[in-house]
Amino acid sequence: MPDQAALLHTLNEQIVACRRCPRLVEYRERVAKEKRRAFREHAYWGKPVPGFGDSKAKLFILGLAPAAHGGNRTGRVFTGDRSGDFLFAALYAAGFANQPTSVNREDGLRLKNAYIAAAARCAPPDNKPLPSELLNCRPYLLRELEILQPKAVLALGKIAWDAYLTILKEQGTISSRAAFAFAHGAEANLPNGVRLFGVYHPSQQNTQTGRVTPAMYAKVLRRIQKFLSS
Repeated sequence: MPDQAALLHTLNEQIVACRRCPRLVEYRERVAKEKRRAFREHAYWGKPVPGFGDSKAKLFILGLAPAAHGGNRTGRVFTGDRSGDFLFAALYAAGFANQPTSVNREDGLRLKNAYIAAAARCAPPDNKPLPSELLNCRPYLLRELEILQPKAVLALGKIAWDAYLTILKEQGTISSRAAFAFAHGAEANLPNGVRLFGVYHPSQQNTQTGRVTPAMYAKVLRRIQKFLSS
């Protein structure tokens, strides 16, 4: 039987080849061709961005979607943009990463007991995937969760929080999402044995305005570490 790493590798090949959403295919490829001036010498990825991390992870981190000039450029989730700078610094400080920076796929970054993916795998216009696009991506998320069987899920923002709860509702694990309100620092024990944690998304808008601070992330990540080691 294939191990988790092999199963994830096969899944990630399927994700990278996906062309289910015409709007996203057009946008991600156009951005990769036009490029941002600061990155005009870069070869953009321009494809769906697969998950990344430890194949035996007990923490599953769920984001929204790749950034047009971040993941869509580098080919790795939360890599090459300000959101990633903030997130990986926090993960490093909490012991989930071997370094605090995430620049490109060859930078030596390794995650420890953590795996990161996004609810939408392609960069969407205005960072807003459509409900139909999230639905098209859901089987990939479902498969990752089946392979990894995480003990904890950290949702980066309300859309990610809802995406995970929607899967549980469809599986009949919960009857309604309404019982689980999203907030920064929210925590929910779920009937499937998973503990769901929520934080505000590490978007540049949130981090630069002080709505999200390193201390706020550190506090939640400490609670997750304590839970995973219990």
